[in-house]
Amino acid sequence: MGSGVKGYWLLTWLGLFSNVAAILFFAFVVGFYNPSFRAGNISFSAAIHWPSAIVGIVACSGLLAERRWGVILAIVALSMTIIGSSSYGIFLLQSEKSLTDLSLTSFLISIFNFVALIYWCRPVHRKTKRIRL
Repeated sequence: MGSGVKGYWLLTWLGLFSNVAAILFFAFVVGFYNPSFRAGNISFSAAIHWPSAIVGIVACSGLLAERRWGVILAIVALSMTIIGSSSYGIFLLQSEKSLTDLSLTSFLISIFNFVALIYWCRPVHRKTKRIRL
């Protein structure tokens, strides 16, 4: 078991654990973070955060099985997470009028996902012979 692409397994396992943690994290945010934003938190979590985490878990499953569709789903999940996290950070910045811990966390999540998106978009993932269809 091992793809010839450097960082493949590390990012696959890191993605799986972070997607499971994202579901739990946003469940906490919906339940406990600033009750005045409960409607906004529920709408963001139900509309983008939880679906992108589920797509990410399925993508990591495909990557662990060394399937090419796992790379495509990883790109989709990362794109969904970037747009969701950055828009949620903007929502928090606008509503709280200051940079808070959750808005900063949201922007950091966007940055880390952007770096991962650059990794998974590399052409080497489409040319590797070991990944099966």
